[in-house]
Amino acid sequence: MARYPTGPRGRRARNRIYTVLVVLVIGIVLVYFYGPFGNGETEDVNEGPPMIANPEVNTPMAGETAVENERPMQTESESTSMQEAASVEKPALAQIPLGPTVEPNPEADTLIKEATEILSKTPKKLIEARDKLNIALRMPMSVEQRKFVKAKLSELAEKWLFDRTVYPEDTLCGTYEVGKGEMLGNICKKYKVPHEILMQINNITDPRSLQAGQKIKVINGPFSAKVYRTTFTMDIYLQNTYVRSYIVGLGMPGRETPIGIWRVKADGKAHATTWRDPDTGKVYFPEDPNYPLGSRWIGLEGLTEQAEGREGFGIHGTKEPEQIGTQGSRGCIRMYNGEVIKVYNLLFPVESLVEVTD
Repeated sequence: MARYPTGPRGRRARNRIYTVLVVLVIGIVLVYFYGPFGNGETEDVNEGPPMIANPEVNTPMAGETAVENERPMQTESESTSMQEAASVEKPALAQIPLGPTVEPNPEADTLIKEATEILSKTPKKLIEARDKLNIALRMPMSVEQRKFVKAKLSELAEKWLFDRTVYPEDTLCGTYEVGKGEMLGNICKKYKVPHEILMQINNITDPRSLQAGQKIKVINGPFSAKVYRTTFTMDIYLQNTYVRSYIVGLGMPGRETPIGIWRVKADGKAHATTWRDPDTGKVYFPEDPNYPLGSRWIGLEGLTEQAEGREGFGIHGTKEPEQIGTQGSRGCIRMYNGEVIKVYNLLFPVESLVEVTD
């Protein structure tokens, strides 16, 4: 067994060894909390929807479209299939991953307490509480505060957004009277939301069944999405108001999902589309057992930063649900098949933006 030398020279040698060990331990601690292992949710005031507004429409580049066979307005049978798929999906609200600890924000805590008190009274001022929580969400706050605010906002969205009830003080939703000969598709263009979401909240099984004078609930769109690469999280917003979160899969190392602002392509949405593997050239059809795009495809075109000018990327379902929450795609944003249907029903071509950030 090795023996350390004795005397002054031996003590100096041991002291040098102890000093090196202390420096090494400190270095490991710093790397763990501030290096690549610290992949937690960023707690800053920039959390929110994509920050550029409705750029001009660009014509898709010839030969670059990633979607074929776009389907027309959803039929009653397709609506039933959508409901069946949604019934087996993961919970709508993803568990927000924990990030670096930030001290609780007293100002945010005040807004949270005010919103909670408002909701405890009768009648409940649901929209006022929602707006207070949404303001709080943009503030620096602790992880626990942010988890609570997002969970509460998602819970409230089931009432003010996804239910047929219209609250008079709500500027994000309203009531619309159908005009003579008016089609649901035209109403959707006016409000910048897909027909699927209006069919869902109004219990419309056939868009052709609309009648003049009929009153329906409408949503003042567009919706947008913000994807965080470090937490594999997608947040959905209606205008500037948070709605809900999902866990997503992203690009593998070397083929990372590009950072920047994307927009849903004008012809970018499809229930199922023929897809050619860019690596092997193999063509996959929706009925193939190994079809990789899942239940929906939302094609994207890049507008800023690393995304600028990029095409062939999209948000889609997957045949490999075990890779959600990991880096496993060729750069696309993967979702559980039931959850991508919900996002598909919210994002509107050209108007809806998707921001990818760290």
